[in-house]
Amino acid sequence: MRYLWAVPAAVIGWFLAGFAPSYLAGLPDAATTFVPASSSRIDLLVLGGFAGGVAAGFLLGRIRYAVPLVLVVAGGTWWLSGHTLSGRELLITLLAASAVGAFFGALGTRSSVVAAFALALPLAWYAARPAGDLSPDFRWLWQLNGLLVAVGLTIVLYVCCWRRGWRSAYFWPVLIATYLVSFAVVDGVRAVASTAGRSSDEIADAGTDGFFQAFEPLLREYWPWMVLAVLLAIPMTALKLRALPPPPPPLDPYAGRTNDAVLSDDLDWIDQHEPERKLLARYHRTTPEEAGSSEEIAPEPAVFVPSREDREDG
Repeated sequence: MRYLWAVPAAVIGWFLAGFAPSYLAGLPDAATTFVPASSSRIDLLVLGGFAGGVAAGFLLGRIRYAVPLVLVVAGGTWWLSGHTLSGRELLITLLAASAVGAFFGALGTRSSVVAAFALALPLAWYAARPAGDLSPDFRWLWQLNGLLVAVGLTIVLYVCCWRRGWRSAYFWPVLIATYLVSFAVVDGVRAVASTAGRSSDEIADAGTDGFFQAFEPLLREYWPWMVLAVLLAIPMTALKLRALPPPPPPLDPYAGRTNDAVLSDDLDWIDQHEPERKLLARYHRTTPEEAGSSEEIAPEPAVFVPSREDREDG
């Protein structure tokens, strides 16, 4: 019954998380189709397909269901948009990005650390989108960009410790590095998309320059916001872990069994009844000289001695 609502929700989530921002902002060149059939929009295919695949994988939670579903949805949407097989390279790019995103999204439902790594690239893409639509002389540009970068990093760090608590905090340095690399990947893909139609050397140079130049503004201008994001993620994680109920005590494997099932065979005598004792008189042995005397030999006081069964038992 869960998949009756999970499958439609995954289809809607794939489109909303990956391509709804582009539709709200308006596709370039006055395009009315799903994605323009030109290599200039390869950034939308890669980043949008990955973000939508992550959302669909989160909602379904199963790799064997999420990956085929996003492949069918991406291919069907491409065909319904009026594109032909002449742009199969772009179609393959969309299918591959959606499948990889769905794979990591489905793994994220089982491990919060994987979920955090999967969310790093979509959040970096969303954080960089408003800055590209604003003019460089915008008054609050530094504050807006820094706030979006900090919010994305805080969400990533918070999700990382969702299941295992502070034990997952060891992944925070690697996760922060992955988040920074995600901004570089976004700029590199956009640089490659902007140089469509040129030679392969120019495309490679543009992609490399866009990748490495993305680290400079992040490390020079937005590092205070990133420090603030880390300081904010610490109390958020602490409050979340404190609000959780205590873990249940471990189950006792011998709770439903008696003591006889626990004691070994050599301790079974503990549960047995003590054998009865017999009262016997102990006589003193006399010498031949004493035997000829007329005095009677008085028996010694009676003592308890073990029965025959006890003697046989040793």
